[in-house]
Amino acid sequence: MDNKINTVRIVIADDHTIFRDGLRRLLESEPEFEIVGEAADGAEAVQLVQQAHPDILLLDLAMPRMPGLEALRELSELRATTRVILLTAAIEKRQIIEALQVGARGVVMKDAATQMLIKAMRTVMSGQFWVGREAVTDMVQYLRDQLASQPQPKAKSYGLTRREIEILGTIVAGLSNKEIAQKFSLSEDTVKHHLTNIFDKVGVSSRLELALFAINNRLIEQ
Repeated sequence: MDNKINTVRIVIADDHTIFRDGLRRLLESEPEFEIVGEAADGAEAVQLVQQAHPDILLLDLAMPRMPGLEALRELSELRATTRVILLTAAIEKRQIIEALQVGARGVVMKDAATQMLIKAMRTVMSGQFWVGREAVTDMVQYLRDQLASQPQPKAKSYGLTRREIEILGTIVAGLSNKEIAQKFSLSEDTVKHHLTNIFDKVGVSSRLELALFAINNRLIEQ
């Protein structure tokens, strides 16, 4: 009988060798995890992700050459499928929002217990998000709540038409193309055409990215 466990392949990116070594030892004690690479800065991390295609990248926020957020942006532009969890000793709320906006799946404090990091990794692998000390199942609502207490700059329109902004609101609400078509008495092809235009104008490629972008940039009513 084959009892092989499906391993989660991990790259650790942190500029402190002692921290990397300790984290490697802790994670390798769990049979489900396999460390496939280590990086000392963001640039190395991006390169390793492209080479090894890990399931998870544990990415330190503060690193030389290329900080964590910059590496995260580059990975987002490369459309990397690796799930990124930021590790940090300190982070501001605006940085958490920015990290989630550009593709992070989790944020874990470095002083958290090992079991919390492991729980965060399992949560992220299940398709959810993890922020601080808890799982986040509805990222759109989470960002709504976080941004409600943040000072907001004047909203930009990004060249969106009134109809496109209306459709954007339905995407944030979670409606399907069919439901959007029914709501506005449009064909599904017309809805798809509008969505293609919206994606191009704001520079995203998925509905979740679009919803997060819309909330973060105040493109709809909060």
